[in-house]
Amino acid sequence: MKMKFSIPGAVERWFDNLVKRPVLAVIVSIFWILLTAWIAFGWHLGNIGLIDETEPLFAEASRQMLVTGDWITPYFNGETRFDKPALIYWCQAIAYAIIGVNEWAARVPSVFAAIVVMGLVAYTLHWSLSRADQLEQVSRPARRYLTAATAAAMTALNPEMIAWGRTGVSDMLLTGCIASALLCFFLGYASQEQTNENNSLLPNKWYLACYVLIAAGILTKGPIGIVLPGLIIGAFVLYLGKLREVWREMRVLLGLLIILVLSVPWYALVIWRNGWDYINSFFGYHNVERFTEVVNGHSAPWYFYFIVVLLGFTPYSVYLPGAIAGLQIWRRQHWLSRERSQQLSLFAGFWFLGVFGFFTIAVTKLPSYVLPLMPAAAILVALLWSEQLKPTRTLAHKIFWASGWANVVYLSGLAVALFNLYRISGSDPAAPDIFLLIQQSGLPALGGWIWLICAMIIAALLVVRGKNWLFGVNLLGFAAFFIVVLMPTLFLLDEQRQLPLRELSAIAVQAQQPNEEFIMVGFKKPSVAFYTRKHVNYLQAPEAAVDHIQNQINKQVKPPSLLALAEQSMFVKMGLQPEEYKFLANKGAYSLIRVPLKKTKKPKLDISYQAR
Repeated sequence: MKMKFSIPGAVERWFDNLVKRPVLAVIVSIFWILLTAWIAFGWHLGNIGLIDETEPLFAEASRQMLVTGDWITPYFNGETRFDKPALIYWCQAIAYAIIGVNEWAARVPSVFAAIVVMGLVAYTLHWSLSRADQLEQVSRPARRYLTAATAAAMTALNPEMIAWGRTGVSDMLLTGCIASALLCFFLGYASQEQTNENNSLLPNKWYLACYVLIAAGILTKGPIGIVLPGLIIGAFVLYLGKLREVWREMRVLLGLLIILVLSVPWYALVIWRNGWDYINSFFGYHNVERFTEVVNGHSAPWYFYFIVVLLGFTPYSVYLPGAIAGLQIWRRQHWLSRERSQQLSLFAGFWFLGVFGFFTIAVTKLPSYVLPLMPAAAILVALLWSEQLKPTRTLAHKIFWASGWANVVYLSGLAVALFNLYRISGSDPAAPDIFLLIQQSGLPALGGWIWLICAMIIAALLVVRGKNWLFGVNLLGFAAFFIVVLMPTLFLLDEQRQLPLRELSAIAVQAQQPNEEFIMVGFKKPSVAFYTRKHVNYLQAPEAAVDHIQNQINKQVKPPSLLALAEQSMFVKMGLQPEEYKFLANKGAYSLIRVPLKKTKKPKLDISYQAR
């Protein structure tokens, strides 16, 4: 007699045995989250240099904060930096004090924020599904743990979260604050129904955590830290007709007082010290103008974020339309009849649409702006997938089946795009040969084969009705793509774009003489200031560099020389003759020279350049 063996059955029995040992179940869950986080965010985190143009601005401002001891006003390269509030600089400076001034320390706050979000996503899903089991009087431990683990993995293993979770800027810290605040709100909202703490003078612990995290969001990126959570929570409770009820539960006036006490003191101090310069720069330029006008040329068409979410949440993004449609938001009575703990998917829908809609309306557009919706996307798709684990057939099964075939088409399209990457790629003046090198490395073709194989496996699973394993294929496919394609590509990019600047920075530190100025012409690469630990005078145009050299020559007490870093063609445009400077080093597209000032005449700009 042959024994029948069911893989899904074996996994479910394993999970059933696991949950009989609660301590072991918690340990395995934590291990899964940490392992996934290490792959997504920790692996080779410090082995790639800071990426121009934005990351070194934060890293150097935090270093200067640590060195100067001024924890109120951020500075970069000796000038005030009012782009972002202080929390990201505080976190990086503290990491420098503990780990040392390096790439790891600059990125640790982003990694920590991402891990916290992963853990809260898993906890919230598991708690909600546990409550559903209690209501239905069933025991489905495999469904609870698998759904929570899948959602945590999807939260981490997607291009958008990886890009900013491995970068030392404020975007992931903001996402950590906003996403965690929203998850804490839902946990407080859902648990309020069981605890019945309406008579308490204080809101429950989850609501309190929500307020603290909103204050942290305000200290990370300003008013958006309270505007986004406020809009999402407000829309959600208005839809359910629970505004007054939730207002009383949350003790909103007390909550606002907590937020103000935690967030306002730093703003008061920085305004007291810098006055209208800070108000006009931060609140005017970096908040109001970014929402109402195009800032720094970051304009995009109205459908920009459709493309960002499609690519940024790859390969699971094709399930989002079905997951959102499956909410059937128009069936308000259906949602009103459900217990609060069973409204998680609805809340995630408001969360996703709130962030997406807000930044679609904003005039200035950047891919990182929609980063806070990624945890909501993971929750929506994970809950859609969890419906497949139920024996009864529902609308969600049909939606998931259609989305599965869309998954096949999408992954096949990705494969075709990777096979033809060199034909559709542009150019990079800082590394003109980079796309040719990537093509010659065979990495795009390898990535194409990974996604093509995944598409074929998913198609086979759909045919044999093995839909329960589609997400396993997607997660393993993305992990393989990241490990064997994306990471080597990042090393190639670093080698061609950033390594030359790090090497020249090290040479400049060794070569720089006392009182010798260091200038960079044509490009503002903030990483040079971070790696030299010196003041760098950035001069954008050759005309500015020529005028600056002339001013130095005309000084009564002039320095003997200056160091200049630029592309070789820039020195020609400046009119510098080979005999008028000393060549020190050449790396990649850049050259480092010394210009003696006592013997140098005023350079003459290249006439052909002036005509252009």
